[in-house]
Amino acid sequence: MSRNDLKDKVVLIAGGGKNLGGLLSKDFASKGAKLAIHYNSEGSRAESEKTLAEVQALGAQAFLFQGDLTKIENVTKLFDETISKFGGIDIAINTVGMVLKKPFTETTEAEYDTMFGVNSKSAYFFLQEAGKKLNDHGKICTVVTSLLAAYTDSYSTYAGAKAPVEHFTRAASKEFGGRGISVNAVAPGPMDTPFFYGQESDDAVAYHKSASALGGLTDIKDIAPLIEFLVTDGWWITGQTIFANGGYTTR
Repeated sequence: MSRNDLKDKVVLIAGGGKNLGGLLSKDFASKGAKLAIHYNSEGSRAESEKTLAEVQALGAQAFLFQGDLTKIENVTKLFDETISKFGGIDIAINTVGMVLKKPFTETTEAEYDTMFGVNSKSAYFFLQEAGKKLNDHGKICTVVTSLLAAYTDSYSTYAGAKAPVEHFTRAASKEFGGRGISVNAVAPGPMDTPFFYGQESDDAVAYHKSASALGGLTDIKDIAPLIEFLVTDGWWITGQTIFANGGYTTR
């Protein structure tokens, strides 16, 4: 599937209402795709409704789905509702994530459970549902983090909960490959969005900006084209975690 051949393809985006997910929604809409746009909670509703309006203004068929994807029944409903509305799913992208910056010795059991629920459990069952319900030759992509290649403190639950997604990606790509389905993960550096700033001090922000070889934070406009490539022309790439971070981390 070419990026120029997305007309009437069905794209499901978890976290598709804002930030990177919102940009992806609008990019796919501009190419004629049909959109299922997921958002998590009431706090994201206004931005997600704005994204929906922008997508529909581009002429795309689209709908919003609200749900906590740590509850597996909501993952199932998201996929089933998309199929009910559009007849199938061609591309599934998961941008969902949650950051916690906290010393190892101060992290609570509740914080651990929350972080692994959002970053690991929901990603696992998103992949599982996609493997069951995507059309043959479908494409799947999950957003992880460049901290997977970092030697750093304070992000034990964030990077730790994203780390299993690398193996989920490999396993899923191996198991789904017989149906022509490719599965990849993209690991951006710290992105210049509200998702990043909430837990960072001014000094930490300055450090992250200086840490990349190319300078500055990751711009979502530099990540969206990579994801779009992987789920279209780049379908032959599968089972990979691709670090896209301007030289912030490498391995």
